Amino acid sequence: QVQLVESGGGLVQAGGSLRLSCAASGLIFSIATMGWYRQAPGKERALVATITSVGSTNYADSVKGRFTISRDNAKRAVFLQMNSLKAEDTAVYYCYAGYLRGDYWGQGTQVTVSS
Repeated sequence: QVQLVESGGGLVQAGGSLRLSCAASGLIFSIATMGWYRQAPGKERALVATITSVGSTNYADSVKGRFTISRDNAKRAVFLQMNSLKAEDTAVYYCYAGYLRGDYWGQGTQVTVSS
């Protein structure tokens, strides 16, 4: 059973930084596409960033230059470094795994940016 557990969310002032982590189990991590999505109140869940098994990355335009996604296959973990945070980054952030034609999600971690 694939399990994804996020950590690292919290409250931060605008302009600050946070680093999210996601620990994965129940899958061959090295071949999974991993990513982060977010859902703000009243909005649909949206892509933040993804990273493939070979390290290719993709970012939403709104976070390019501020957020960095990375992975550590040995630790079976994916990370999201978020810098220069803005109030509009406030959302629940979900870890995502694309694995063997299935989509898997974590429970989410709240990120709140105060202006």
